[in-house]
Formats: sequence, C-alpha cells, structure tokens
Amino acid sequence: MKYTSVFLSLLLLTGCAGGGISAQNENSFVAGSGNATYVKKSERKDAPKISGTTLNSGDKTLNLNQVTVINVWASWCAPCRAEAPVLQDFSIKYPQVQFAGILTRDNLSSAKAFYENFQLTYPTFTDDSLLLGFSGSIIPNAIPTTLIIDKNGKVAVRISGEVTVATFQKLLDKVLANE
Repeated sequence: MKYTSVFLSLLLLTGCAGGGISAQNENSFVAGSGNATYVKKSERKDAPKISGTTLNSGDKTLNLNQVTVINVWASWCAPCRAEAPVLQDFSIKYPQVQFAGILTRDNLSSAKAFYENFQLTYPTFTDDSLLLGFSGSIIPNAIPTTLIIDKNGKVAVRISGEVTVATFQKLLDKVLANE
C-alpha cells in the first residue's frame, strides 16, 4: 500500500508538469511529417513578441521588422538533430534573416550540449511558454516546427517536422521576395 501511494503521487506530479522546460522526452511528442504551410499575405496574422532568456546570451528580444526564422526544437528529437546543421548553414548563408530557436520539453544541460555540439550561433529561447503566443496565427504543432515570419512581423510559413534544404530555401526566398 505504501509503494502504491508513492507511485500514484509520482504519477500525478509528472502528469501535471506544464509551462517552462520540462524533462519530458521523445516518448510523448507529436512528430511532424515535414508538411509546409504557406500563408497568403492577406491572411497572415501577427507573430507574438519573442523575448526572454536564451541558452547562450542571457536575455534577448527579437526585432520582428525583418524576416525571421524560428525553430522549435529539443535535444532528444532525432529530426531536430538532423536539421540543426541545415538551419545553421542557412543562418550563415542568409545574414539578412534573423534566426532563433525555442527550446521545448527539454532540460538545459542537454540543450546546451546540443547547442554546442551543432555549433549553433543563433539564440535559443528557453521558455517554451513563448509558443502560446502563436495561438492567434498558425501554431507550432510538432517537434520540430520551423516558422518563417515576414518583415511585417506576420507568420508566413510553418514547416511541421524536419526541414529539407529545397523546401526551406524555396519558402524562405518566397518570403524574402515579399510574396
């Protein structure tokens, strides 16, 4: 009976975890299929303000008056590991585009190791409650999700799942061309 009470208490405590970074893993997430959604200019909604603590540079606020790529990731996510070098390369190839990550459902030590291992140079925000701000537009619906925000601060693209070079470049170029 004593062990049953302890087990039930632990189950309730872990089941109620929410907001911020949690220690959940790949056994309880939705994987994306790589589907891309492009939103016509006339139908785009405002992106939320992205501000807070980052893995590498303390507090930061993104300036959403330029094209911005936001990648939602976790260190335990295999597609996140696969796409990290691609996104890092694009962040160098497109210096006029602001890149940022939002860490979700992860712990800081694993995330920092991931960040250093893939030599990421763009900031990653550590508060996954930032994702709630997208509820008025198109929300990140999988791990990973990559969003492209146009120069007017509106969400233009969502890629649910691992980005591919060809699709990502095509969509980024389309947003940069202000289509």
